[in-house]
Parts: sequence; structure tokens; C-alpha cells
Amino acid sequence: MSVSMNQRIAGLVDAVVADPAMTETAAATLDSGARVIDCGANARGGLNAGLVFAATCLGGFGRVEPAPVRVGDRTWPGVGVSVDRPAAACLASQYAGWKLEHEKFFAMASGPGRALARAEPLFEELAWREPDGTDVAILCLETSQTPPPEVVEKVASRCGVRPERVTFLIAPTASICGSVQISARVVETALHKLHELGFDPERVRYGWGCCPIAPVAKDDPTAIGRTNDAVLYGGTVHLWLEGSDDEVAELAGKLPSSASDAFGTPFGELLKAADWKFYDIDPLLFSPADVTLTSTESGRAHHAGGLAPDVLERSFAG
Repeated sequence: MSVSMNQRIAGLVDAVVADPAMTETAAATLDSGARVIDCGANARGGLNAGLVFAATCLGGFGRVEPAPVRVGDRTWPGVGVSVDRPAAACLASQYAGWKLEHEKFFAMASGPGRALARAEPLFEELAWREPDGTDVAILCLETSQTPPPEVVEKVASRCGVRPERVTFLIAPTASICGSVQISARVVETALHKLHELGFDPERVRYGWGCCPIAPVAKDDPTAIGRTNDAVLYGGTVHLWLEGSDDEVAELAGKLPSSASDAFGTPFGELLKAADWKFYDIDPLLFSPADVTLTSTESGRAHHAGGLAPDVLERSFAG
């Protein structure tokens, strides 16, 4: 019998609540009974909080570990990510695809609670389903706001659990936790791009990636630029795909961020030029810089793209 991603990761979340000093976090219980774990909004947060946040996003199907990442002549603090069920871990859980909003509150939700709610059209294409009887829902929100009662009620209802069985992890983009957890999306970014290119993500057998951690910016808009640049210009991914050499080689050429004409410009500058309309930016840009795809049929590896240290330096120093 399959183990729920929500149940699989619940022990890690409970451990954080039991020992908040380990991650510099702060847990609170709302009037509804739902829990909120502050990983960097008002709590100090830290690198460990970022690693826990990222691991929670992956629903227990992936590992996130600290790793030095070499980009040009510089070695940056970074993360290494390994995933054995990429479609489930990265798209059914880690991808920030569930919009939660009420009045002034807005957040895109990641985490295994998404796989329980199945509120997005994407789930019609994914094989993973949470087992019947799953009684806990865990979501990760890139925000500094506490979810209001209306959002808690919506989440509990959609997930089919009691409000007291809902846990939210929150952290703003401009926090060390925010920087860590976004860099840990390096494999997920590649999966999402493959899906946009029409490739069935269930055919991705394994995923590995590494990415530098962006320095914490002074505010969220600046942090959005830096954290995206960490992946676009400093991220490396290796995926193992079920497919022929010809198909995998063609995908490799389309997958890296350099496939976009926007490649080479820091993301923050692109956002300003687009009047902060995120979806006006070329979608081909949203992928790791350096990509290797291996065909599981032949064992041959196909490489494309490359790191862009000059752009990364410009972004991180801005």
C-alpha cells in the first residue's frame, strides 16, 4: 500500500514544532486548530529551516542537502537535490501551483497538500494519488502572512481533513529560508519545462540537480530576481528519461534557459521591463542553465546549455 506524501513528511514537520531551536522557527496554533510554522517571516529562520521547507515541498520523495556550487571562478553555498519519483515529488508536490487568496491575502501553495486537494488541472495528467484515509495536509507558502480563517477552511475542505490537521509552513522570498527553498526547486523547474514542451513527466525516472543559494535581498521584489537567477544562470540538472536518443537529444536542446532570447539578462531587470507582469516573460527562460538528459533506453547522455557566472555575479551584487 502506498504511503501518503503528507503522512511521509508529517514526522519531519512534527519534529520542527517539537524543537524550534533546531531551525530558528516559531510554531503557532490558530483559532481553527491549524498550525503555522514561521520559517522566516517574523521568526529568524535559518539554513536548516530552508532545508526543512524544501524537503517538505518534495513530500518525502527527495533529498535536499547543503553543497558547494562552483560557478565560474566562484564557489557559492548551494544545495544538492536528488529525486527518485520526479513527477510526484516535483509536480504533484513541490510546484507552486495552487492559488490561495482571500481579500488582501495571496499565496501560491506548494507541498504535499496539493496532491490531496487536486485543485489544479495539472493533476489530470499526473499518476500520483494520495491514498484514501490520508488525514493530514501540509502546505508550504512563500509569504510572510498568516493564512486567514477563510483560507484555512478552504484548504481543509478541499483536502478532506479537519482544520486541526492542516499545517502551513511560511517564509517570504527575502529570507534565508526563501533563498534555500527556491534554489532547491532546480529539478522541479526542469520538470515543469519538460511538461510545457509536451513531454510526459511520468517518463522522467530520476532527477538530480545543484544550485547556488542567492544572497538574501533587502525586499521581496529584489529577492524574486536573485532567486530566479540562481536557477536560470547557476542551476545544473541531470535527468534520466524514458525515450530514444533522438527524442532525448532534441529535448536537451530545448530545455536549458539559454533556449530563450531573454537569456543573459538578470531576471529582476526583465520583470521591471515587463512592468512586473511575471507571465509576460518568455516561458522558455524558466529552466536551469546547464542540463544533461540521459536516455534510459541507450544510456547515452545529451548535454545542453551552460552556467553564466557573469550574469549571476551581476544579479547577486545588485
